[in-house]
Amino acid sequence: MANVQSLERALTLLNKLSEYPEGIQISRLAEQVGLTKSTVHRLLATLTNMNYTIKDEETDKYKIGLQVLFLSRNLINDINVVTIAKPFLEKLCQEVNETIHLCIEDRGEVIYIDKIESNQTIRMYSRIGSRAPIYCTAVGKVLLSGMDKDKKNETISKMKFIPKTPTTITSKEEFLEEIEKVDSQGYALDNSENEASLMCVAFPIFDHNGKIIASFSVSGPNNRVTPELIETTLIGKMKQCSIEISRNLGYSG
Repeated sequence: MANVQSLERALTLLNKLSEYPEGIQISRLAEQVGLTKSTVHRLLATLTNMNYTIKDEETDKYKIGLQVLFLSRNLINDINVVTIAKPFLEKLCQEVNETIHLCIEDRGEVIYIDKIESNQTIRMYSRIGSRAPIYCTAVGKVLLSGMDKDKKNETISKMKFIPKTPTTITSKEEFLEEIEKVDSQGYALDNSENEASLMCVAFPIFDHNGKIIASFSVSGPNNRVTPELIETTLIGKMKQCSIEISRNLGYSG
């Protein structure tokens, strides 16, 4: 069946607005989504009436409204891994004092489903519900390594290896070598591949069938999350955390 055009356009607006937490003016929004200003204005009028979007009268900027939060109020709570993993990840955060992310794969991308913030002065700008590429994130590499062969090949075939930093992997061949390394060592690294000067280490979370259903990472500036810290501290602590969470999900390996 063909998509209902007005509904598709309204959802496109919501997706684009989600990228602008401080709001965006209607003329720029129209440019971003490739629609006329009058069409966007008409759609936003309906969305605003239903509280899916709100308008700041002082700046004339539109942003996501609280109705979206209402729709998703039970979604994260229904993801069992979030509830089970949280106390273990909070404990890990206290021990290493760096930001922790919990992620799953969705449509060939990483989606952040939980975040535990450290009390460091330099923090990561990331949000629950935001997305990131698989090829340049440690959490993404772990999630890809757990896919079955067909899904893995399909996911990689759709990747566009866009360089985000000087160390980003930019070829399929290099990425496949990286995934082989992840498979053999049981964890993944993001060596400032997604954000400059940011180092991430990620481990898998397994379900009762031994399938990787999520991954979690420790992230921080590379002057704090150093290779020495990774080898002497993080790998051991994160591996234990991975085992504890997975066993609480029924994993027996």
